[in-house]
Amino acid sequence: MPDVTVAALYRFTTIDEPQAVRDAMAVALAAAGIRGTLLIAPEGINGTIAGSAEGIAAALAAIRALPGCADLTPKFSAAETMPFHRLKVRVKREIVTMGVPGTDPNRIVGTYVAPADWNALIADPETVVIDTRNAYEVKVGTFAGAVDPHTDSFRDFPAWFRANRDTLLAGKSRVAMFCTGGIRCEKSTAFLKGEGVEAVYHLDGGILKYLEEIPADASAWQGECFVFDERVAVGHGLAPGTHALCRGCRMPISDADRASPLFEEGVQCPACAGTRDAAALAAKAERHRQVTLAARRGEQHVGARMERES
Repeated sequence: MPDVTVAALYRFTTIDEPQAVRDAMAVALAAAGIRGTLLIAPEGINGTIAGSAEGIAAALAAIRALPGCADLTPKFSAAETMPFHRLKVRVKREIVTMGVPGTDPNRIVGTYVAPADWNALIADPETVVIDTRNAYEVKVGTFAGAVDPHTDSFRDFPAWFRANRDTLLAGKSRVAMFCTGGIRCEKSTAFLKGEGVEAVYHLDGGILKYLEEIPADASAWQGECFVFDERVAVGHGLAPGTHALCRGCRMPISDADRASPLFEEGVQCPACAGTRDAAALAAKAERHRQVTLAARRGEQHVGARMERES
């Protein structure tokens, strides 16, 4: 049975002294044996952490003691092995970076839609459905009929929406948006509200909550959901997915990618093939060889650990 609990969480709430909160959280989470990442900003907190059930309970008790976080409801999943290699608690300007001043989900946000009500909303022809995630995430899986912005970064979303607004909204009476855990949708719905779009909805709890609650035979989801840890992707019931991670470019790779003649384990995948010179490829190949040898000895190669933590 999996003995590692993974908790994905965020909360938009005003934090007056982010550095002091960061220091306190670093101590509390380390004491609980937690690994993963927690971001602190004036607008709130965001992160994915992992540990024993007891450790996660202790960590969440510390986080819920923060202003506005008492009713924090993380998305839980399980892992066979620890998906993170260290604990990182950092102060940021934003807990999810959009880069549009004045976009404040603490002040204005779209209408939350429960997973049980999501299918009916996105099936309505009056609804335009937008995936707010980046292109490499959308490639792994998305909702049927959703618009893919083809963005490389969430910072690109505002410019994309402004450039395509008239086309997107033509003949539509509402906008429905979704993301992995809900945080990017809080920002994007606040942004659209600020742009004068009135009827804006988003999936409460994100894709992860939907996959947790909606059975596969009643689902509008297609594919898997990319996650930002060593699990790479999850499916319905938050079961581990089939995707892996290219150690050359850090992009998710499917079974089809691994079957490609351009794929070389630990070195490159079809997405990054041809982007490095011979010396760089040789260095990647040697690193992978050392990682493989270390694994056979039952050890963790230092280079692999540093790569994952970067």
